[in-house]
Amino acid sequence: MATFTIIIPFYQKEAGILQRALSSISGQTFQDFDIIIVDDESPLSPEGDLNSLTSDARERITVIRQKNAGPGGARNTGLDHVPLSTRFVAFLDSDDIWAPEHLQNAYDSLSRFDGDCYWASIHGGDEFYYHFSIAELAKSENVAPLSQEPLLIEIPDIASVMLKDWGFLHLSCMVIARPLFENIRFDAALRLAAEDILFFCDCMLAARRVLLCDERGALRGEGMNIFHSIDNTSPQFARQQFNTWIALDTLESRFSRRPNDVASIRSYKNTARKLALWSQVKQLKQRKLPQLSLLAEWAWRDPALLHSAVQLAVGKISR
Repeated sequence: MATFTIIIPFYQKEAGILQRALSSISGQTFQDFDIIIVDDESPLSPEGDLNSLTSDARERITVIRQKNAGPGGARNTGLDHVPLSTRFVAFLDSDDIWAPEHLQNAYDSLSRFDGDCYWASIHGGDEFYYHFSIAELAKSENVAPLSQEPLLIEIPDIASVMLKDWGFLHLSCMVIARPLFENIRFDAALRLAAEDILFFCDCMLAARRVLLCDERGALRGEGMNIFHSIDNTSPQFARQQFNTWIALDTLESRFSRRPNDVASIRSYKNTARKLALWSQVKQLKQRKLPQLSLLAEWAWRDPALLHSAVQLAVGKISR
């Protein structure tokens, strides 16, 4: 019977990374938790990193093995196995580490202000320049301050703010209460991209109160988790952008009665189209065939892709 259940999706090629994450959990000042590790058919078994734990630490951990379902599917499996006694679920990617006060800050904030969705600030290296702190967010948005030490705020229309820029959000800094984790799941089909943004949105729209804390929650891993190893030269990049477009299209339906939000979403959708098409141009330059079946599938669902392709071709011809 624990206050927190911590869910870790596991898919790694490098030993020791999970052990680093678990060390940051064992170093928490708030110690009332259990852990679910979902082995998503990882190339490397988690057992090697678990063997060094004490028996007491190992007893807190449940390992669930499954056929590969991607990060969203792995997190869903964790959510489906949360004990009935759990009050809060906290997520941690296996290549990230928590600051020592993360669970304590989340518990204090959610309990004091009757919240059911919480984020702390994420920190990371130069590779993750797009992340920024809650304090930076508070400078540019209309916020309702709740406390100063630590800085804790609410934003009246947090979902709309997320649509403008979601760089202040990260799963390893997210904690949700029972009303959310009993009912909301990741879209596991959106492998490689945007399943977290859709989950964030659904939680924000369903939550009674969303609390944002400026204290550091986690240190972002430097790309060691191979869920995050795709760049624009990868053959998976176009699929990633297509999945991003699908997630954005779903978001557009969520916000269909909010014109400003729809405009933001459509701008992101257009960016996904252009990035995917540029990746195919690079394929041609390298004398590789473009991903015609994927492009056909995308164009069938999104005829605007053809318009973007024409614009790209006209632009190159004019130059």
